[in-house]
Amino acid sequence: MTIWRNALLGVAAAGLLTVGTAQAAGNDDGQVTIGVLGDMSGVYADGFSGPGATAAVKMAVKDFGGSVLGEDIEVISADHQNKADIASSTAREWIDRDKVDVIMDLTNSAVGLAVQQLASNKGIITINTGSATSALTNDACTAYGIHYGYDTHALPVGTATAIVKNGGKKWFFITADYAFGQALESNTSDVVKELGGSVVGSVRAPLNTNDFSSYLLQAQSSGADVIGLANAGTDTINAVKQANEFGIVSRGQSLAGMLVLISDVKSLGLDTAKGLQFTSGWYWDHDEDSRQWAKRYLASGGTTPTFPHAALYSATTAYLNAVKAAGTDESDAVRSAIGNKPIDDFFAQGGTIRDDGLLEHDMYLLKVKSPDASKGEWDVATVERTIPGDQAYPSLAESGCARLK
Repeated sequence: MTIWRNALLGVAAAGLLTVGTAQAAGNDDGQVTIGVLGDMSGVYADGFSGPGATAAVKMAVKDFGGSVLGEDIEVISADHQNKADIASSTAREWIDRDKVDVIMDLTNSAVGLAVQQLASNKGIITINTGSATSALTNDACTAYGIHYGYDTHALPVGTATAIVKNGGKKWFFITADYAFGQALESNTSDVVKELGGSVVGSVRAPLNTNDFSSYLLQAQSSGADVIGLANAGTDTINAVKQANEFGIVSRGQSLAGMLVLISDVKSLGLDTAKGLQFTSGWYWDHDEDSRQWAKRYLASGGTTPTFPHAALYSATTAYLNAVKAAGTDESDAVRSAIGNKPIDDFFAQGGTIRDDGLLEHDMYLLKVKSPDASKGEWDVATVERTIPGDQAYPSLAESGCARLK
């Protein structure tokens, strides 16, 4: 972990030195090209990324009118296969050959960190909607990097707070063994300890683990009240299913999914997931605007009305509005315009993109319904609490973004 952190800081420092001397701040050629670089076939392809991500961006472009500054808007996409080297190679090719103006999605925090740094060195804006690590706007922040929708600081503020206050004091973590999982475990542990709880142990599991039995047995024998799942996607689904098979919850321990999507709940089934609490950046049934957007999204080829997909639509619209306001697709002008305009739509009401690149907006604590309470395919949860943005995220003064110091 120390080696990884030192390497990251070294790369980030190098990037900060080169941003100011980049030959061109973006591909100012009039044509706006949006790159959707995501997990199109792997562990995060369902609710975070995949075809649903590309569909959300294309829907936003269509709703915008299909053109900006007199030019058609192009959307390209690729599968990074959850590998930072493949993602970096694709991003470099997009920037140098295809003249991409902004790269979005970037699900998988290792991918998000790598591409944000590479793109910023070349003066290109990135908008991370799938990556969770808070390092994106802290140690690894850049002049052109935007983190849109959620992060590993905001997630535990709702979930861990609710669970600890309800008596879940002793925690054990099963953690995805890369930047995202490590950040989520660390941020959740901080919340637990601040509320008077304790962490009695943790274990790291590789990405895309099929068999969680050994990790669950360690958690079961730890004496913890709560088993925190610092993972996501099919890793979370597999862990919850196997915990249910082991009878872990029926024997008195609780499961806390630290990053759960409604697509995960649907895969698990309400019988298995009922009562599970989790924090989300958005929920389709929160208000009428959200319900209408979800209906149109599903009708236009969208796959799952999850908050990362909604965030991509919102981010695409915000980016295009900034291009229009700036009168150019040059990155410095667009970054300035997007930072000065409040994000106030179905996704982020009263949101603001701060100088460190973080979108500060309200988060929601959700609770999974029982099967008899559900009235439709995606009617899987109720909104238990709205967490104001200034409570979900640290203040800008607390940001670890070295660029602002």
